[in-house]
Amino acid sequence: MSHRPRSGLAAVSSALLAMSRHLEVRDVLKTIVASARELLDAQYAALGVPDDHGGFAQFVVDGVSDEQWRAIGPLPRQHGILAAMLHEAKAERLADVRKDPRFEGWPAAHPDLADFLGLPIRDGDEVIGALFLANKNCPRRDGSCGFTEEDEELLAILAQHAAIALTNARLYERSRELTIAEERSRLAHELHDAVSQKLFSLRLTAQAAAALVDRDPARAKGELHQVAALAAEAVDELRAAVVELRPAALDEDGLIATLRTQTQVLDRAHTARVTFTSNGFRALPAAQEEALLRVAQEALHNALRHSGAAHVDVSVQRRGCGAVLRVTDDGGGFDPKAIRRAGRHLGLVSMRDRASGVGGTLTVESVSGKGTTIEMEVPGG
Repeated sequence: MSHRPRSGLAAVSSALLAMSRHLEVRDVLKTIVASARELLDAQYAALGVPDDHGGFAQFVVDGVSDEQWRAIGPLPRQHGILAAMLHEAKAERLADVRKDPRFEGWPAAHPDLADFLGLPIRDGDEVIGALFLANKNCPRRDGSCGFTEEDEELLAILAQHAAIALTNARLYERSRELTIAEERSRLAHELHDAVSQKLFSLRLTAQAAAALVDRDPARAKGELHQVAALAAEAVDELRAAVVELRPAALDEDGLIATLRTQTQVLDRAHTARVTFTSNGFRALPAAQEEALLRVAQEALHNALRHSGAAHVDVSVQRRGCGAVLRVTDDGGGFDPKAIRRAGRHLGLVSMRDRASGVGGTLTVESVSGKGTTIEMEVPGG
């Protein structure tokens, strides 16, 4: 690579940085393909991720318009040159793919390909994709055009880094799936413990009112008032659960806007006043912002359902390169030591785990009858 111009090395560096910048698998695939096509100056580039049924689970192209792609039709099968790259796990560099004995044609709307360069993307011994380019733009001095041995070496480097980026993206998405599963499990327990119990009480109270309506109308009226109160509490529980089930729009809106929206919804759903303030906050790494959001949700859950607070305040302030979240309520408070002795945690273990998982700290201050303050600090990027 020492004979390549400095601008070429800069282009390689930019391509590798671009691949490592994304965490979603689809975004990583698109970045790999676009980087390869630009770096090797080709008309077309594509990357296929094989499935277990002779086709491709994902297939990303660059250099083809959306209209052309729709006209081409279904995703290709693993045949011809593509199958050779996947099954033999070696590079394919051809002067004219149409003259290769393995060539099996393409749909009518498919662009006409000539010179071809393809490489498998490998994670250890496993082939996790096939990256290929077609139709080199720059002609040689003799007027011909095609990919060179140097192009193949460069694409091999790109494929190695593509394997790392793609593997990391898959691990990230798997981690997110596990987090979502954990959140759903937690919410399922909460719904069972809270809403289901209230609905059961509501049914028993309604049955008591029906039994009393003829012989003791006054008592029946009291029972019906209790039915209304229980129904209102159940609605509050459901609204709070729905807020937590909604995907946090951190990527689109950021932490501050997401927290502000959620506190506004909770303020409308509960009798307690819920407020939010922020000052000097700047964007943090995604994992830290998600941890701050989840701790805020857990602390709000405790304050609104267990403390009897009239006012709950959420604030996020900048602190050095990081930030500090503070959730304060004027409720009944509790003795943290007594909570631990009783085997109850009020989500404190989960909150501490979330804080430590992103390099942060969690502090809980509470005194019976004097409210609670939960503070989480993260270091920033």
